Amino acid sequence: MAEPDPDTISSGAGQRLGAPETLGISTLDPGHRPPAMPPGRHVTIRVRMLDDTEELFDISQKASGKVLFDLVCSHMNLIEGDYFGLEFQNQQKMMVWLDHIKPIIKQLRRPKHTILRFSVKFFPPDHAQLLEELTRYLFALQIKQDLYCGRLTCNDTSAALMVSYIIQSEIGDFEESQCRSHLLNNNYIPDQMPLIDKIMEFHSKNIGQTPAESDYHLLEVARRLEMYGIRLHPAKDREGTKLSLTVAHTGVLVFQGHTKINAFNWSKVRKLSFKRKRFLIKLRPDLNSSYQDTLEFLMPSRDCCKVFWKICVEYHAFFRLFEEPKPKPKPVLFSRGSSFRFSGRTQKQVIEYVKESEFKKIPFESCLTLSCIVFSSHYGHPWLRAGVVSNSPHLSASSGHSHGMVNGQKSLELCSHSPDGRLPSPLTSPLLNDACSVRTDDEDEVRRKRFPTDRAYFIAKELLTTERTYVKDLEVVTSFQSAVGQDEATPDSLKDAIFSTFEPLHKFHTGFLREVEQRLALWEGRSNAHIKGDYQRIGDVLLKNLQGLKPLTANLSKQSEILLELEKVCKASRRLEGLCRDFELQKVCYIPLNVFILRPLHRLIHYKQILERLCKHYPATHVDFRDCRAALADVSEVVDQLQGSLIKMENLQKLLELKKDLIGVDNLVVPGREFIRLGCLSKLSGKGLQQRMFFLFNDVILYTSRGMTATNQFKVHGQLPLHGMTIRESEDEWGVPHAFTLVGQRQSVVVAASSLVEMEKWMEDVKMAIEMAKTSNGPSSELLTSSLTDNKCPEDSSVEAESEDDMTAPHVSLEKPTPHRGNTMVHVCWHRNTSVSMVDFSIAVENQLSGNLLRKFKNSNGWQKLWVVFTNFSLFFYKSHQDDYPLASLPLLGYSVTVPSESENIHKDYVFKLHFKSHVYYFRSESEYTFERWMEVIRSATVPSSRARGLNGKETRA
Repeated sequence: MAEPDPDTISSGAGQRLGAPETLGISTLDPGHRPPAMPPGRHVTIRVRMLDDTEELFDISQKASGKVLFDLVCSHMNLIEGDYFGLEFQNQQKMMVWLDHIKPIIKQLRRPKHTILRFSVKFFPPDHAQLLEELTRYLFALQIKQDLYCGRLTCNDTSAALMVSYIIQSEIGDFEESQCRSHLLNNNYIPDQMPLIDKIMEFHSKNIGQTPAESDYHLLEVARRLEMYGIRLHPAKDREGTKLSLTVAHTGVLVFQGHTKINAFNWSKVRKLSFKRKRFLIKLRPDLNSSYQDTLEFLMPSRDCCKVFWKICVEYHAFFRLFEEPKPKPKPVLFSRGSSFRFSGRTQKQVIEYVKESEFKKIPFESCLTLSCIVFSSHYGHPWLRAGVVSNSPHLSASSGHSHGMVNGQKSLELCSHSPDGRLPSPLTSPLLNDACSVRTDDEDEVRRKRFPTDRAYFIAKELLTTERTYVKDLEVVTSFQSAVGQDEATPDSLKDAIFSTFEPLHKFHTGFLREVEQRLALWEGRSNAHIKGDYQRIGDVLLKNLQGLKPLTANLSKQSEILLELEKVCKASRRLEGLCRDFELQKVCYIPLNVFILRPLHRLIHYKQILERLCKHYPATHVDFRDCRAALADVSEVVDQLQGSLIKMENLQKLLELKKDLIGVDNLVVPGREFIRLGCLSKLSGKGLQQRMFFLFNDVILYTSRGMTATNQFKVHGQLPLHGMTIRESEDEWGVPHAFTLVGQRQSVVVAASSLVEMEKWMEDVKMAIEMAKTSNGPSSELLTSSLTDNKCPEDSSVEAESEDDMTAPHVSLEKPTPHRGNTMVHVCWHRNTSVSMVDFSIAVENQLSGNLLRKFKNSNGWQKLWVVFTNFSLFFYKSHQDDYPLASLPLLGYSVTVPSESENIHKDYVFKLHFKSHVYYFRSESEYTFERWMEVIRSATVPSSRARGLNGKETRA
């Protein structure tokens, strides 16, 4: 694109930034090591961070600029570091960016006396493209600096609004005297005094916003300003008129004062170059344009020209190229022009990498300073960013943290030093980081030799481990009942329904768990009690307790009433809705709340499965066989009675959950509507293939797009009624792999799946739903009344003229957005580009497992013992089974589960391997039975069903 004559720019593959192992990027991946430090004399480099703190970095003078930059990013645990750079004042007193390719010694004449500034280098058009809260926080700090120095000019209203968001993040909710005092003592904009009252008025409307939400709103206002991200470079046109040149994601811009008077988009620019003081823009031929073929601007010096040209080269490469440009071959004899090129990942590569990593990270904690990972003097302030991140990709924290707690752990546990002497990053859990792993090899081998190896023992142990998880899940519901029971807005009918159902169940299963634990302890021979009787059985304990459970199962069919009543009262009371939402965002509520409400029905299915395995294992003459068979008959009778209710309640639960994930549609939950499949497809429009989320029901298909809003929801853009619809393959017709066309009565949509298997699943389910819609008395799609504007005739140009900016950019609002989890299956499918059907959800209900596993990273040595819970297509990791909430999770959609090969040198028994792209994890189980069970349940999540289930609830599987 851009070059000084006669050089050109080529493209190639990029590399990701490195990160030291113990400052890991996630809780499940030890990360990548920084590049090796070259030999030579070291020098201390001073870097000023965006919060105005300074940090020292010891580095070889021969090291490249990228080595230093990677160290800075690693120090902050910054994944999206490619948006930033290090700038400094060169010998000509000009601010320039540190070149990543050149050695530092060739760039900094006096490195000991030079201060480098860590700053935002590339400003994307929409902060929704920034996927990390830490990145948005750093951008907010940059906006704060630009406002203060007068670089980001705007009208008084915009300035006051932005300052209100900044102080909301810094001091919390509005309190008049405190706010006024703070503004009198702190300047955020030039000439702030006349605007103090307006700032306070805006601040009073920000009540309830977390710092993350305030940052989001600040960036939302800033990005719409004409001077957002603008760095002006003085120039003159041919007539000598004073102008300024700048570069943005769209192309080269021309300003007169602070007003934009011209713009040259990248698509129109054929070549950029400079000759001495002249900066040249060569345009592509355009018969409709009055522009000359080549535009010429005079800049103060050749150095000014070259600095601006370099910035243009990098902006073009970052926003327009798919991959990092490859280095040009060195000329044999002599070279003409500059050899400068962009070095680093492009924006496309950054977004793809972070999307892959999104579900692995602990939320950013900004109560820690940027430059040094130490505790802030304001630690414990309710408005510090401690874990609760409404759009966090990972587990949200409880809003009721006590002082001195980070991620639910005592602060001392985060103070262990990493090998390089620094404190560990707040983004890394010390319990799941490989450096803190507990080596358990010897202990594990001793235990295996000591305890029973009978298959029945391990089946009984599965009963124990899963019962522990089940009791914890019941405690979540009882704690929710206590929370809503104390609120006056909660109707007595809802209080009574939850209390009468779950209190007796919790009491009963607590006693049952105690009996199972005692029996397993005797079975393992940990006391002399086995001398007095034969305790190597479990059927008698199951038979006794399942008969005791029978009277309590009468209320289980009423759980749909609890779900509907809860939905009804939340609609009627905003206060109760907020209470339920806040509870669901706590760490203990690691899956959707209404899934916990259905747990008692699911548990009966698990008892049946365990008893079926025991009866299959035992010979008819075994002492435990008769009790197991009798217990199996009892539980089967109850499961058969409740099966119809369970299918309806699972569908209701899924509709209620989807309602939270969707914006722009009303009355999703109506009698007769059944959910069939959700997943990611590419929709063909005038702009090409665009990623969309599709939702298939028995009467309609919805398609949506996702904006990185504070609510993490998907916006509905169109609905396709199934009545009268046809579907056909159309790969040859459009030349797009795995494409098919949905032909409706009013609109046709061409979509493409990510693979042949995905296309076949979608087509099979859609065909089945169309056939069912012909004879069904299900809901009418007219009930989906909303502000949908996309369901028009395909000839209507407005359908195909969708703007990604319009769809993903929320309007600025002074109201607090509703927080919502960002780790639901809808979001997983979006990031993994896959789909899930109701059949898959039903199979997932049957396949739940808990127990201890040893985990090992691809490049680590030891094994770490963790308590692992598999449910809702995800692995949840705990330090022990007594923990109240998980430390991390790993959604398994898109992963493969296999056995390690010989070349991987895993010389242990019962090891399985999980891998997705470059992510590889090994897990060890304690026996052949547990190994088979973990493989079985994980395959249920990683290998989705290939056959669809009829909407009448009957199921067929491949």
